[in-house]
Amino acid sequence: MATLSEWTAGSRPRTLPVAVAPVVAGTGAAYAIGDGNPAYALLALLVSLLLQVGVNFANDYSDGIRGTDEVRVGPVRLVGQGLAAPSSVKFAAFTCFGAAAVCGLALVALCGHWWMLIAGALAIVAAWKYTGGEHPYGYLGLGEIFVFVFFGLVATLGTTYSQAGSVDVTAVSAAVGIGAIACAILVVNNLRDIPGDTVSGKRTLAVRIGDAATRKLFASMFAIALLAVVVAATQHPWALLALLGLVPSVKSVRTVTGGATGRDLIPPLAATGMTILAYGVLFGVGLFLSR
Repeated sequence: MATLSEWTAGSRPRTLPVAVAPVVAGTGAAYAIGDGNPAYALLALLVSLLLQVGVNFANDYSDGIRGTDEVRVGPVRLVGQGLAAPSSVKFAAFTCFGAAAVCGLALVALCGHWWMLIAGALAIVAAWKYTGGEHPYGYLGLGEIFVFVFFGLVATLGTTYSQAGSVDVTAVSAAVGIGAIACAILVVNNLRDIPGDTVSGKRTLAVRIGDAATRKLFASMFAIALLAVVVAATQHPWALLALLGLVPSVKSVRTVTGGATGRDLIPPLAATGMTILAYGVLFGVGLFLSR
């Protein structure tokens, strides 16, 4: 499985940060409410990580069989570059989704909030439908909505609710901030891919609104993340720690709004992945200290 190793190590540097950030922030929010649970947090992390890896495999498979990845500036793609059989990549995607479902079921059984199974099932369906199926919404310019809702709101608030049994304004603020930066990752990724996506017929939001507007959208996501911290800090001042997590975004915003294209957008993409990790962890730590 050398090709799989290459794929996981080199082409998805943002997988772990996007999975970890909402769980740490959500757990911090649970402690701020008054009832965190490390064991539940670990299960939530496994669900988040497995879904993120599963989405990556699913996108690799679906884009590959459609020919979207035949000409690519970014990281390695298994199917598009002929490094693995499509059936193997599809099997890997559903294996991850299945494992995420098992971990999610265990979490729900422990916390007792059975309605969360609906949210989990919707997350798996949305993960596949992003680029899979007859009418993938990622090709309709709706990918950012999916990312904001599931890797921001659902992941963060689901983590908080499973532990504390409730959510508050602070938890929602953390979820919005995490979701905004997760969207920024997708925005800069799609900005880089505008030329190839335009040719292949993949109508991402970046393709639809154009180069200039996409660059402004990228910058605005960090403004939303900053505002989310300010709102949370009105109740829990230690939440201001999360502002330190936004420091790496300054250079990224300058690079993107300065007109970088192609491979020059890869560093901002990687930096945004590190930003969401730092932001989520520091947000969670700040809320934990405020408990």
